[in-house]
Amino acid sequence: MERRNLLKLPLAAAAVAAVGVGPVLAQDAEKKIIGVAIPSATHGFMGGLNWHAQQTIDRLGKAYPNLEFVLTTAGDSAKMVNDIEDMIATRNIDALVVLPFESEPLTPTVKSVKEAGKWVTVVDRGLSEEGIEDLYVAGDNTAFGRVAGEYFKANLKPGAQIVVLRGIPTTLDNERVDAFQKALEGSDIKILDMQHGNWNRDDAFAVMQDYLAKYPKIDAVWAADDDMAMGVLEAIAAAKRESEMVVVGGAGMKEIVKRIMDKDPQLPVDVTYPPALISSAIEMTALAFVSDAPVYGRFIIGSKLITPDNAAQFYFPDSPF
Repeated sequence: MERRNLLKLPLAAAAVAAVGVGPVLAQDAEKKIIGVAIPSATHGFMGGLNWHAQQTIDRLGKAYPNLEFVLTTAGDSAKMVNDIEDMIATRNIDALVVLPFESEPLTPTVKSVKEAGKWVTVVDRGLSEEGIEDLYVAGDNTAFGRVAGEYFKANLKPGAQIVVLRGIPTTLDNERVDAFQKALEGSDIKILDMQHGNWNRDDAFAVMQDYLAKYPKIDAVWAADDDMAMGVLEAIAAAKRESEMVVVGGAGMKEIVKRIMDKDPQLPVDVTYPPALISSAIEMTALAFVSDAPVYGRFIIGSKLITPDNAAQFYFPDSPF
């Protein structure tokens, strides 16, 4: 079952479908407060994540009047720490859903929330200490790289030459790139270069300009992120080399998905890493208070290949991303 369809079900039914558990408890009449702390919408992916967070909070608030949500956004770690401390001190939250701005600075604060007896859900970026959270929700970074690599291996001609744009130097980026390279093993595809575009459109534009100047023949680009893919496409257009290479990004930006729906030859596919993963995290945290579904543990959202045949399933025209 596609996750998008799952979230159209009533929350209790979704719990049974997703977790495979028994009967759902009647809604508790006692008011429960769930704090949600996420980064600000500083780039496309986070803009989408903020949008999905608000949509989910609005929907669940209507469905479950005994649930109250406190949503904060932060442009740096210090503000996020202050936001969470304020949630505990002034709102007495029962649960925290947090996508850490950075792992190290947030770990002591989130740990103190758990030690205060609150439910903790950590999203996407893990903490620097294991075992603190009740629930961890994230995309599958290994699959993200593998799916892109498998597409190139199956669809590029032998001897094809490609370039790669990496994200910010992190373990997350290492997992993606390692899986991508492993998926190419046994093929004749040559990686000409790999540089960090830092998941940033402007940085990616500059990196791609460098690639285009250095390499007269490029058959494909793994941009590994849709924000970076947009910068790559701008650089290719400026060099008037659109017909020479295809670009594969990742995450499901609506502009990219629409072009795939329209069968743009320059953008044949994309790889999912949905900003809507925040919806899964908030939804499952709510389940901890309105059902008997065991939602603790790790919930890893797999990456899928977006093609012209299935792109409509991943197109959210009202989302900022």
